[in-house]
Amino acid sequence: MVRGTFPFLIASALVLFGCMASGRAANTGNGKAGGSQGTHENFEQWYTGSLVSPSGALTRKGVFAWEPYFFYSQPVGYLDHAGRSAPLGNRAHSVANLTLYKYSITDSISLQVTPTISYGWRRGHGTTSGLKMGDLPVDLMWRYLNADPEHFIPALSLFAGVAFPTGDYSRLGRDEDGVGTGTYTFRVALTEQSTYTLPGHHALRLRMWGTFRRALTQARIADTSSYGTSAGFRGLAHPGMYGESGFSLEYGISQKWVMAMDLARDWANGAVVRGYTAQGRYQHTVGEASGDWVIAPAIEYNWSPRFGIIVGVTAMFAGHDTGRVISPQAAFNSTF
Repeated sequence: MVRGTFPFLIASALVLFGCMASGRAANTGNGKAGGSQGTHENFEQWYTGSLVSPSGALTRKGVFAWEPYFFYSQPVGYLDHAGRSAPLGNRAHSVANLTLYKYSITDSISLQVTPTISYGWRRGHGTTSGLKMGDLPVDLMWRYLNADPEHFIPALSLFAGVAFPTGDYSRLGRDEDGVGTGTYTFRVALTEQSTYTLPGHHALRLRMWGTFRRALTQARIADTSSYGTSAGFRGLAHPGMYGESGFSLEYGISQKWVMAMDLARDWANGAVVRGYTAQGRYQHTVGEASGDWVIAPAIEYNWSPRFGIIVGVTAMFAGHDTGRVISPQAAFNSTF
């Protein structure tokens, strides 16, 4: 389950060591969903945050952050069990909006909600029956270690929460309508954030993270479902555990312009489905485990410490038992 975690932690530690050796530490801010970045030379770097990396808790009580993401998913192929590219039939396209709402309850504890709305279609087949809302994650974030730039100590945060089963998953009128799991899912994450001043008066921000998800309940499914069952089926489904680890770098070209890059590894165990088909036959299946590597270059523009935009693309470049997807994205970041 942790096969993708250790390589990232090692690589990220090497990046962090290199930053320490070549630059001087700067004060650490929030990043995605609010937060600029100050230094000891009265220079303030403004950030929006990279496309993939999660941000920690906000730094001041009473701050509200709002960040809508818009993205289009373009399937380009399939990676088989050995990681070889294979043709992908019946390609599922989608456009989606994920909006991050975050409120700081105290100076170190924040509450975050991230609803997602999507619309999907398969060329030559069908579309979703309308805009579909996925499962709803609600997370509590605690920054348990504040940054100490003078001693190269980063800000460390812990996330814990639950995704509520608000997305359609059973008795679907169309296959494309399956956007939910039907289960309450436990979510936990650890994040690190630190910023350094490089020669030439440029800031470099590093983030590292690891996330883990596990279903707390089973889903009762009937007929067509998001687990691939068909009309007449009755049974239970349990999603497999899954998670992600990775690191991001954000390099300040100027106070307003920032180049960003994420590198992440995803893994997922297959779902377990058991029940009876329309013909009364017992069925017990376990889906294939999957994994992928994703890179996400982007450019940020921030016209103030409170407002900014980011535009980029996430691209899957390696993996197994998974579809290859390229996803152009854009987001607007604001804090109040």
